[in-house]
Amino acid sequence: MAMDEADGAAATTGGREQDTSGEGAGAVHRIDIGGSPRGPVVAGNHNLVVDAQHGSTVTLLVERERPRPERRPRVELLPRVQQEPVGRGPVVTALADAIGAGGLVQLYGPPGIGTSLVLRHAVRRLAPGPDGVLYLNAAHREVGDLAQEIFEACYDSPGYAPSDTELRRLMAGVRVTVYIDNADLGREQLLALADIAQDAVFVFASHSRSLLGDDGTALEMRGLDVAAAIELFARELRRPLDEGETAAATSLWEAAEGRPLQLLRAASLARPGSAGEARLPRPGEVADLVPLLLGRLDAEATSVVHLLATLGGVELDPVHIGAITEVADAAGTCDRLVRLGLLLAEEHGYRCAPDTAPALHQRLPEPFSVDQICRYFARWATRPTTMPVQVAEHGPALERAAALAELAGRPDLAVRVARSASPALARSLRFGAWARLLGRGWTAARSAGDRRAEAYFTHEEGIRNLLTGRRVMAGVLLAEALVLWRQLGDGQGVNAALHAHQYAPPMTPTPPAPPAPAAPPVHDGGATAAHGAGSAHSAAAPPVHDGGATAAHSAGSAHSAAAPPIHDGGATAAHTAAGHATTAAHTTTTPSAAAHMTSLSHAPAGHGAVSLVPHAAGHAAAGSIGTAGAGAAAATGAGAAGATGTAVAVGTTVLTAKAVVTLVLAVIAVVLAAAIGSGSFDPEDTSAGGTDLAGVWNTEGGAVRIAASGSGTYTAPDGCGGSVEFTGSAGTYSAPWPMYDKDKGPCSRLGTGLITVSVSPDGSTARVSETAPSDLNLTCFNCGLFTWTRLSSK
Repeated sequence: MAMDEADGAAATTGGREQDTSGEGAGAVHRIDIGGSPRGPVVAGNHNLVVDAQHGSTVTLLVERERPRPERRPRVELLPRVQQEPVGRGPVVTALADAIGAGGLVQLYGPPGIGTSLVLRHAVRRLAPGPDGVLYLNAAHREVGDLAQEIFEACYDSPGYAPSDTELRRLMAGVRVTVYIDNADLGREQLLALADIAQDAVFVFASHSRSLLGDDGTALEMRGLDVAAAIELFARELRRPLDEGETAAATSLWEAAEGRPLQLLRAASLARPGSAGEARLPRPGEVADLVPLLLGRLDAEATSVVHLLATLGGVELDPVHIGAITEVADAAGTCDRLVRLGLLLAEEHGYRCAPDTAPALHQRLPEPFSVDQICRYFARWATRPTTMPVQVAEHGPALERAAALAELAGRPDLAVRVARSASPALARSLRFGAWARLLGRGWTAARSAGDRRAEAYFTHEEGIRNLLTGRRVMAGVLLAEALVLWRQLGDGQGVNAALHAHQYAPPMTPTPPAPPAPAAPPVHDGGATAAHGAGSAHSAAAPPVHDGGATAAHSAGSAHSAAAPPIHDGGATAAHTAAGHATTAAHTTTTPSAAAHMTSLSHAPAGHGAVSLVPHAAGHAAAGSIGTAGAGAAAATGAGAAGATGTAVAVGTTVLTAKAVVTLVLAVIAVVLAAAIGSGSFDPEDTSAGGTDLAGVWNTEGGAVRIAASGSGTYTAPDGCGGSVEFTGSAGTYSAPWPMYDKDKGPCSRLGTGLITVSVSPDGSTARVSETAPSDLNLTCFNCGLFTWTRLSSK
């Protein structure tokens, strides 16, 4: 199938149930949520009109104008039909008993153990709730987006996302059983999701246990027993095993620890019709089953696995797979790869098994054509026949494509994907997916120097914050977008920002600080500019180390003579427009970070800290530019913009029981002012340094220096006068992760999490995992997986 021909063929899954016949994917049947793919939608009491060019607009709706959701008489949203799991009768019985007992239920076990298979089987076999049954996949998805999908399954109200309070009111009394697969969420997130429908029964499948004893029932899945393993081999080979094969299967069962996925792969090598020698592998070959299977694939199957491995574990509809790889029967090829244990069948398509991608990368180190992926998705997302819900279902794939484009040095492609998909994601009312792509688009626009795209993403993030109730941050972002639109001379953008800004609350003025002395020249890798209308520019501009651009804007006002050094990994803009002065600090994160605005500030040595958060009663600014963090403060008044202290906004927004607070990821918010000033950091030295942790790393918060302090120990400043100590070896290191409560002071310790860094074999990048402590009553939205890039090994 040629790429251009496939662009119009993307009307894939629109609502859900995928039914299959035998082992292949069959027709798709989905609940019709109705509505226009191009019309306005309603979120809470806001009517949203999406504008893909000049920024969206909102209007307030009075009570009688809001949608009136109609309760569906019964819910039945089922997963695709599949083969019955072998040897899992006792687990299904225990699951039924736990559901009958009430409360939350969690089924957990390591990858390849079969939790998803058992959960999907239980959805179809066990009795539904009084009001029906519903199956969702939580992989790469936000809690808010899952809540919206539950609402849409239970109510007929196209194009409407109720507020949190209204959602709980509507879901009260809805007695459905909700099965959520791949629910690798923290305890607080699972509880928050269950709270939206307190009369429903929730059953989660995950890879590790997160529920505590008082929360409900947690059931651990283990490997198959030997009898079930032999039965699985016989079913896959479609004949009984002889005596020699039974002995070999028993040895394989022991080597694989009873994991069904490994046994399935072993059986596929002995299946009639397999390429090469058809025999059960030896026990010692269990660890090499994936490379053995990859070596037997034809060119088309290899191309499909290559694409999905490049997309890093996100699922993709076979229509898209066929269009991008030009494989004619993509669905059939994917089903064949599922039988080999190389792909996993999901609700909207297929994804790589967790250990398939690394093995494929060993064979094909170069990624699949990023240009081909991005151009296809950009065209598909804007097709008139592409529904918003379809774009939302593929949000993780779009985000991954944009991230790959940035890594390939093509931020323009990332901008194109994000701008193409953003309007549909807004209309889908999946605000988590929208946030993540907006953040990816914003960072790409900064890298590409695309000011128009930067204005658009800033504007849309302001709108998103307004729709999700973060009105203070919405005002800050819309004020910033207003200045950017004015710089570009885009009158429609200016009007859209002004119109939306009227729904943001007024902000309390921040008292001015005493002037700072003139500072050294700018080191920003970009540009610093002072703009004004009828204004005098300063003689000494603020020194900035941000890898981007800093601008001071004014309307009829004089700029300050000097401003403080700012190290923020992004951009700082001080401007006055319509009586507002705004300071914004941007930081970028990797695509896997959840999207939330950070608003905690702290100062490097020698500079006083200034709050970047508006003094609004009852609010701590919390929002996001998707995966790009941003801290901002706005002050009402007609004075000239500018402040003395220094602020770094890098952190994680968390939700406590009583308030929204902002935490600092201190270990990744380290400022290298001293190292840069002394000349000890050489930006030209990009040598890898092997798997050793020591060196300078480019993180989501800017450059971080980590120094070796002993055998297997490494230290980095924590930004509050202390240090963080990593321990480890052979490429894997971990450290306690200090978290600070902004509301109690810049360095008021709230708790300690864990950060784990895994350095790639060539030492050029590192995979970083950040987790919050489980003993605090909070949810960490920015915890997750990140990527660091080594700048220097010195």
